[in-house]
Amino acid sequence: MQLTNRSKQVSNKEMTFMERAYLPAIATGLAITIKHFFAKKVTIEYPEVKRYLGPVFRGRHILKRDEDGRERCTACGLCAVACPAEAIQIVAAEREKGEEKLYREEKYAAIYEVNMLRCIFCGLCEEACPKQAVYLRHDEFVPVFAERDQVIWGKDRLVEDMNDRYTREAWTKEEARALDLKRASGEVTNVVPRAIP
Repeated sequence: MQLTNRSKQVSNKEMTFMERAYLPAIATGLAITIKHFFAKKVTIEYPEVKRYLGPVFRGRHILKRDEDGRERCTACGLCAVACPAEAIQIVAAEREKGEEKLYREEKYAAIYEVNMLRCIFCGLCEEACPKQAVYLRHDEFVPVFAERDQVIWGKDRLVEDMNDRYTREAWTKEEARALDLKRASGEVTNVVPRAIP
């Protein structure tokens, strides 16, 4: 009686002299080794040469500013609720008189922290943000941690520097799809990356 269709018939025939000597198997293994020895290397010299990560890579967190340099985050907490790893902590505060140039809305995040050990880089915080304030950069890794105090990232490390703005070719999925269609049809060949509108 056969219980599965994956069973194999095994033969107990005697091995020939060449099979017992293992010489053909050794020669085959050496041939494979020599072939790989002369093949093109697939490794890269990482710190000096960096591979393009692609537009869908999710790396270092960033809190975006608008074109006037004001923080976009309104401390609504949707990113913290959407985070499956519970890596985001937010404390909201009211904007004071005279801080209109610092924050877009009346409410802002006084404390915005991301625990990088807990973060799984899923991008759900990015999708949940109604103000387009949270992004995971597609062009930058999270640096290696050497000390415990480097694990929790506050606003000092997250808020975008206006002199070095984060740019992309497309900021929404719809915009990226339209750009891909234009590239496929030949309408567009080169797109200049831009900061978020």
